[in-house]
Amino acid sequence: MKYYNMKLAGLDRALPICPLNEKLSIGAFVIFGDQELTVATAAEMLKRAPEYDYLITAEAKGIPLIHEMARQHGDRKYMLARKAPKLYMTGVFEVEVRSITTARDQKLYLDTADAELMKGKRILIVDDVISTGESLRAVEALVEKAGGIICGRMAILAEGDAIKRTDIVYLEKLPLFTADGEPIIED
Repeated sequence: MKYYNMKLAGLDRALPICPLNEKLSIGAFVIFGDQELTVATAAEMLKRAPEYDYLITAEAKGIPLIHEMARQHGDRKYMLARKAPKLYMTGVFEVEVRSITTARDQKLYLDTADAELMKGKRILIVDDVISTGESLRAVEALVEKAGGIICGRMAILAEGDAIKRTDIVYLEKLPLFTADGEPIIED
């Protein structure tokens, strides 16, 4: 297996290069279980974050990141866009999403109790990696349905077309890769 070496928040990490299809591969970035990286990237993200009232992310890979961001910032609560409604949810909003790393269309759900808290508040959308922007779009739709005000969009990494977006704050660029695992250098 090939790896892509990069520095994130001052830490060296080797990302396995995984095939997405016959022509394209991606560097697999998984923050789960990497407590050192979670703490360091959360601190760096907070340095660049706009003022906000609540953080939100899509389940699941952004959860450790916003949990740590909220902890470091002293936030008492953050929001999750869930992949399925849970029994404890008082009601739900839903939107459809298709992510580059998911084989089928999915739905994201927001608890109406969280939606009430978000109404008229500054909401910062956070994710681990933004690529196509489809998950981001779905979370934006949930925030807008809830009446929240999107004050920013952040990710640890931006890849593909997301690198060119000016409305996303991210720590590092992650290239896409050929089927052979060679970085695709974009202008």
